[in-house]
Amino acid sequence: MKSGKLIVLTGPSGVGKGTLVRSLLNRHPKLYLSVSVTTREPREGEIEAQHYYFVSRSRFEQMVEAGDLAEWAQFAGNFYGTPYFGLKQGIGEGKWVILEIELEGARQIRNNFPEALRIFILPPSWEELERRLRSRGQDSETAIARRLVRAKEEIEAAGEFDFQVVNDDLEVALKKLESILNLVELSGN
Repeated sequence: MKSGKLIVLTGPSGVGKGTLVRSLLNRHPKLYLSVSVTTREPREGEIEAQHYYFVSRSRFEQMVEAGDLAEWAQFAGNFYGTPYFGLKQGIGEGKWVILEIELEGARQIRNNFPEALRIFILPPSWEELERRLRSRGQDSETAIARRLVRAKEEIEAAGEFDFQVVNDDLEVALKKLESILNLVELSGN
């Protein structure tokens, strides 16, 4: 059996990572989304164990203490992390496991899984990123302001990643991601 691969997608909140990941998963059954753990409340329509594992802060702290998380970070007042179990299981089954995580977690994955393919998703412009964050209608003005401050720091780190993809047009960004995945597969990396 061909071995699996770990793919990390990172970018600022509102850049469209989730939309890109969902589209990739629909097009490529070989890809498998790692489900993260979070202490935040579910948003409307989110399903336990499909979008996230929603846990209490004390349960999250227990997972950190036990070494059950490949990466974890605090973002926008909540904790997020990736359980080792899902990564190892998916990769062991020969799947290409996608992690859709934020910058701090991506840096931890780089240290724990240096062979991971790391892709940074960029907005077409600062104005468009702000427009997308506001149009979601999910966050308070305070939360949007926090996300924008964080986005500046994240965008400055884009050069740390193997590839950068601008998400201006969904179809163009998807084709670029598919080209990167095909290149990696052909090279055997």
